[in-house]
Amino acid sequence: MITNCSAGVSAFTANAYLVTGERTVLIDAGANYDVASAVREHVDGLDAVVLTHTHSDHVENVPALREAFGVETWGFDPGHERVDHGIADAESVTIGDHEYDALHTPGHRDDHLVFCSRTAGVGFVGDLVFAGGSFGRTDLEEGDAERLVESVERLRAALDDGEVETLYAGHGPAIDDPIDGVAASLRAARFAR
Repeated sequence: MITNCSAGVSAFTANAYLVTGERTVLIDAGANYDVASAVREHVDGLDAVVLTHTHSDHVENVPALREAFGVETWGFDPGHERVDHGIADAESVTIGDHEYDALHTPGHRDDHLVFCSRTAGVGFVGDLVFAGGSFGRTDLEEGDAERLVESVERLRAALDDGEVETLYAGHGPAIDDPIDGVAASLRAARFAR
């Protein structure tokens, strides 16, 4: 089961997806609200926090989660203070009841990761792409429009078999038609660079 623990929060934050199952994981920690209480509405504990990237709106609540649940975090850059363990490009990660392939997708931020599971039919895309054909900003530190286009192209290629049916973005609603949605984001990102 996937629950957005940031749903209904009016503060500036990222979506924080609670994935329950064999390994209960929170995808991104969010910011500016009591995420630990939001998680406790659904489960008693967490096995891990997995980060799509380390912009503050995705990681500000990490210390509170560490304190509340004694949980460690995983992300691309273990040198970052909010990342305890590294996840390499193409590494497999257990989230809920399924294995997810990690794709390193820089452009919005150098440490950006996307997680896709064909068996679950789900992907978590952070701030790489959004519903409605939008894409992550490249005007922030480490942003790079060319690299973002390459990363969106890589995601698009990973979706070619059509087995991923829903992409959960770091902000806004899910993308329910991933192939067309990512293609629209790719067109927009190419045009904007």
